[in-house]
Amino acid sequence: MKKTLILFIGLVLFLPSLSFAQSIDKALESLSKEYNFTYETLDKGDVYNERYLLWFEQELAPKNPDSKTFKQRVFISHRDVKKPVVFVTEGYWASYAEYPNYSNQISDILDANQIVVEHRFFPPSVPDSSVFDWKYLTIENAAMDHHRIIEVLKHIYKEKWLSTGISKGGQTAIYHKYFYPNDVAVSVPIVAPINFSTKEQRVFNFLKTVGTDDCRKKIKDFQIDLLKNKKEYLPIFKELAELNHQTYNKVGGVSKAYELTVFEYSFAFWQWGSSCDIIPDTKVTAKEKITNLDKISGINWISDQGIATQQPFFYQTMSEFGMYAYDISDFKPWVSYDENPQFTFTFPEGVDVVFKPEVHQKVDYFVRHEAKNMIFVVGEYDPWSSSSVDLTYSTNSLKFTKPGGSHTTRILNLPKQDKELLIKTLKDWMK
Repeated sequence: MKKTLILFIGLVLFLPSLSFAQSIDKALESLSKEYNFTYETLDKGDVYNERYLLWFEQELAPKNPDSKTFKQRVFISHRDVKKPVVFVTEGYWASYAEYPNYSNQISDILDANQIVVEHRFFPPSVPDSSVFDWKYLTIENAAMDHHRIIEVLKHIYKEKWLSTGISKGGQTAIYHKYFYPNDVAVSVPIVAPINFSTKEQRVFNFLKTVGTDDCRKKIKDFQIDLLKNKKEYLPIFKELAELNHQTYNKVGGVSKAYELTVFEYSFAFWQWGSSCDIIPDTKVTAKEKITNLDKISGINWISDQGIATQQPFFYQTMSEFGMYAYDISDFKPWVSYDENPQFTFTFPEGVDVVFKPEVHQKVDYFVRHEAKNMIFVVGEYDPWSSSSVDLTYSTNSLKFTKPGGSHTTRILNLPKQDKELLIKTLKDWMK
């Protein structure tokens, strides 16, 4: 009895230390003093054992020793230091990571720890107005942000790391892999393009062949109707814009905004996987047609308010990321534009933006000929798939295309055979 009691007491004394050993709170406390970041504990939710919000002090120009700094948000969702890490490179805000139960698909597939990083210059990871300068918003600087975060947190997580991101976040994962190929063992960019122009020709060609002839004709007929009968529809567009407090000064007025919103319809329709059955026909009222235009294209897309919200995105597309333009060859008799319009009207006020494709050209070569352990996921009908990477036989990287898939294509909605192969490959590479 005495021996049993001693064993029981010893077990009770051991349990708290076992639990303590799995926590990363003390490790964060120690690292924060050395690497200049602050942290706070978050509601852990139902999925992870611990969650933290970190604010990293990052240099605006990491290559400049006298650089000013800004604070960048990082969310850690912790399971166990002995498990791998899924590093999510967000291309925009990371506000969704505030939700306690947010978990990336790959984090669940691998039963991994999860780290989500908000992209520089997206609120609230924005430099103070006294040091803010658009020239610091570059592909390489963002990659250096991610490299520093990984360097610090690898003091805690010593198992394999995987990077992933969706859309612009997927592009961000590609860039980080290019600049720092040894930071992560595997990279999984999802629905991520690599554009070479601010008027990407591959998108033009894609929209001429995607889907069925009947569906493309129905889209074009609807666009022509909206442009040809602009006098009938524009007042309804204005009324809806006023109701939603949208203005269009940057684009050159509400009339031009209306035309651009109609041009956007085709791209947005295929991007988000809309059904051809929802395209209005001649029996539908004018108001219902504008409602449909708003549902697919979004009247806020190129409003002053929409541009202000997405300003870092627009700046990056027009400086390094590349972008599509609108092919108006079928609409010229009814529009005010003489040439295919680009997104130059989105430039920050007083800032000259010059597109520099050099980084994308180098990244594309790296991915096709040198990069290892990369998996690309795209949707067949997503216009961004037209400028997704074309793999060669030089590497072991894989590309999965979901038949009929849109920009909402993800690992878990791939066809069964592709999904199983992708997951098996992930687990093999992460062993």
